[in-house]
This record gives sequence, structure tokens and C-alpha cells, in this order.
Amino acid sequence: MKLFDVYPINPISITKAMGSSVWDDNGTQYLDLYGGHAVISIGHTHPHYVDMLKRQLDRIGFYSNSVEMPLQKELAEKLGRVSGKEDFELFLCNSGAEANENALKLASFHTGRKKVVSFSKAFHGRTSLAVAATDNPAIVAPVNETDNIIFSAFNDEQALEQVFATQGHEIAAVIIEGIQGVGGIREASVSFLQAIRRLCDQYGAIYIADSVQCGYGRTGLFYSHDYAGVEADIYTMAKGMGNGFPVGAISVSPKFKASYGMLGTTFGGNHLACAAAIAVLDVMEQDDLMSNAAKVGDYLIEKLRAFDQVLEVRGRGLMIGIEFPAELGSVKKDLLMKNKIFTGEAKPNVIRLLPALNLSMEHADQFLAAFAEQLQAQQVTA
Repeated sequence: MKLFDVYPINPISITKAMGSSVWDDNGTQYLDLYGGHAVISIGHTHPHYVDMLKRQLDRIGFYSNSVEMPLQKELAEKLGRVSGKEDFELFLCNSGAEANENALKLASFHTGRKKVVSFSKAFHGRTSLAVAATDNPAIVAPVNETDNIIFSAFNDEQALEQVFATQGHEIAAVIIEGIQGVGGIREASVSFLQAIRRLCDQYGAIYIADSVQCGYGRTGLFYSHDYAGVEADIYTMAKGMGNGFPVGAISVSPKFKASYGMLGTTFGGNHLACAAAIAVLDVMEQDDLMSNAAKVGDYLIEKLRAFDQVLEVRGRGLMIGIEFPAELGSVKKDLLMKNKIFTGEAKPNVIRLLPALNLSMEHADQFLAAFAEQLQAQQVTA
């Protein structure tokens, strides 16, 4: 049997990882500024994380949600404290797409409505409703298509006002990334997020903050949306939550009332997932990783904006987008193949930096030197 060929693959086999470094099967070391797509939040194979998972596996790896699980309660308590949402409640699942599916479903249950507002260039996942709310027709199968999704222009308050004026009493929820990831590291403005909160309150809709990629401390705040000074009704999360172990969740405001069977999952919140997520929060607290993300991120953004060849540098903390003119489109590939540095991308010409939150200044400088080298090489070639 062959693998179903849906991923463009770099010809590199990673066999070892530690901190912000990975090694291939030839022993070549790479600097990882991609973090497996914003997943590695506390660094690869962090000793506390590895120890927590090993010790948990020696006890029990899995049982269903039909029994008491003290680890779930411990995780909820820690997450509430670190995120500043102690009065919220936690539902655990397995991935970001699943978190968004459950958030949208819960909003519909709560309001009795069907319409959902999403935005241009949004990415919310690949499962049924999450992909319908994703602004990429190429990955929306006919069975996913629905008239219940309303796409509005990102950061356009007037357009959103008009959507609510015409359909407000049919809208169950507004879902938005605080910083769009796949959309090219585009930040929702403070006034736009405040307008979403105001309109949701006015029309009885639910504000869903998709924090799957832009959350979990990556921007220097636990949830990037919180820089707007208003609170969402549901926060969705995954990626950095488990540092590589599959785990996702929604954090739900007190306005929602749970009932048996409303939401459910077989694997969500299993013992190993909770151990991984608790270990991540332990390290984030002990090492003050949100402050580090803000500090190193600010440094990188300032230095990157000094390069004349760069069209724009966007983002916050360690979620950074570097936009190029088309003629510099090979820089990402050259950074990997020549400088041994992994980065991400957003089409057509944006490099995405999504490293571990404990990225060091030394590694930041290593990247900046390699980046300058590749820009210089492009000029010489031109």
C-alpha cells in the first residue's frame, strides 16, 4: 500500500529533535522556526514533557470519558489560571478543526440559529463545517457546501455592520482568527474585534475566537484576540496545546449550559493528552514563555523591517509573516536547503515564522544572518 499523495514533501527525513533544533537521518542539524506548523510550543523533547508522558504511560494511557479523570480537572484549573479565564469551562477534543466544529455546534445549540459569519482568507480546518467556514474553495467538497456560511471582508467594519443589519437575527456565531495564519499573518484590528463583540451582543450571536494557531501564548498573550480588550464567548485551541501530542479544546463562557450528549468525543481528554497539555502549561509558567515570545518576537520584527527588499512584516510575538516581491520567491527554499532553517509559508510569497515560544535570541540572530545572506544572494543573481 502507498500513502495517499496529498502533501508536498521536502526530501528530508527528521529522526531526532531537541529544543529548536532537528536532525535528519544523515545527522545534519536544522534550525526549526516552523515548529511543525506552530505545534511545538515549548521546544522539541522538552525533558519535563517527555517525563510526564513516560510516567503517565506507565500508569494508564487511555480510558473513555465515562469515568472520573482527575487529570482533566487539573488541566482545566491550570488552563483557566494561565489564560485568565478561570470562570470559563473546558471541553477537550483532539484537533483544531474538531475544536472549531464543536464551537460552531455549541453556538447553534445556544442560539437556535444556523448562520455563521466568517471572513475573507479565513482558515478554520478541514472537517465539515470548519472547512465550509474556510475561504478556500479548492478544499471545500460539494458535500461541505452550505448556504449557512456568510463570508465578509476581513477588517471591514462597515461590511460586517451591513451583514448584521440584513441577517443579524439569523446569525448564530461569528468566527475569527485573531491573526490569520494560512491567510498570510494578517492581524484583526482592535476596532474590528470590538465591533464583533458589540454586534454579537446586540443581535444575540456568539463570538468565537479561533485561537488554534494564534493562541496558546504565541503572541505574548495567551489568546491573541485579548489585545482588543473584549472577551469572546468561546475560545478554540489545539496546535501548541500538546507540543506535538494531538489535543484540542474549547474554553466556554459561563453563559452556556451543558447537557449530557450535547458534545462528545472518544479520544478527547485522554490521560496521555492531558499529561502532555499539563506539561506544556507547567513549562510555560515556570519559564515565562509568553514574555519570551513577546521579547524575541519584537526583536525579530524590528530587525526584519529594516530589510529594504521586504514588502511588509506582519504579526505579533512569535507569529510573524514576511512578505516578498515575487522575484524573491525562492528565499524560503534556499533558507532550508542552503542554511538548514525550516520556515513556513503562505501563498503566494509570505514566509511564516512559527517557532517554539522559548526560541533564544541566539537562534533569532542565526536566522537573521541567514536571511540577510539569502537576500544578498538574490541581489547578486538578479
